[in-house]
Amino acid sequence: MKIGVIGAGFIGRAVAQLALAAGHEVMLSNSRGPHTMSSVVSGILGVQVGSADDAARFGDVVLVAIPFQHYRSVPAQWLEGKTVMDANNYYPDRDGHIPELDRFETTTSRLLADHLTHSHVVKVFNAIFAPDLTQDARPHGAPDRRALPVAADDATAKAVVTQLLDELGFDAVDAGGLDESWRFERAKPAYCVRLDQAGLKAALAAAERAVELPPVERHPPLS
Repeated sequence: MKIGVIGAGFIGRAVAQLALAAGHEVMLSNSRGPHTMSSVVSGILGVQVGSADDAARFGDVVLVAIPFQHYRSVPAQWLEGKTVMDANNYYPDRDGHIPELDRFETTTSRLLADHLTHSHVVKVFNAIFAPDLTQDARPHGAPDRRALPVAADDATAKAVVTQLLDELGFDAVDAGGLDESWRFERAKPAYCVRLDQAGLKAALAAAERAVELPPVERHPPLS
């Protein structure tokens, strides 16, 4: 499968590494253009680089991993009919205040889906620290395998991403539709906490919409 990545930050690069190792083709992009990505090419063997438009056109599936304030810059015209994985998180100190999110009236993924009206948005990869993506990946069936939450309105897109997660080394937990993706956004019990499927299901169920928890600190990797 071809995977385009819009955003060459820590999450984008970590997913690219895992996807390449699993046999997929990957194109990374950033906002400054491929001429600024020589260190990415030298650091991730086999990755291709391009513009955001290039990555959107390239991917059968496309990951968006950019500062949330820039979500309207994602090139919708090249993503029609495609599955778009949304790894964005809302940080008011970085992104500025977005009233409907501050009032808990919508979710980051719903806002992205409203921008990408002809795409199939799947919330995934937002609730894990980038170093943990490469360090916590485990083979299928491993007893210490970590689970990640997935939310989407389109069942086919959700199934594609669930299969991809398995190939990359993680179990999936279905968190419902995009309007339920707040359950694993920033400051919720499931956010960036290392859990198996049972533990993640419990954390998702324990989330309260208007209750925000203190920031999560990254813990040492599983032994």
